[in-house]
Amino acid sequence: MAERALDEQCVNAVRFLAADMIEEAGSGHPGLPLGAAPMAYVLWDRHLKHNPRNPAWFDRDRFV
Repeated sequence: MAERALDEQCVNAVRFLAADMIEEAGSGHPGLPLGAAPMAYVLWDRHLKHNPRNPAWFDRDRFV
């Protein structure tokens, strides 16, 4: 249950950051970033190969 709560906190953080960036830019539509936050989080957390300690790792996956 604690893992699910952490997942929800991470998704909500992504949503907040997306809404904040749109507000800061003064334009944009929050629908896609708010709706796609769970998908992006699961993709990043469970499927992509990455190492935050080695951002220059040649074989890492890229999220564009």
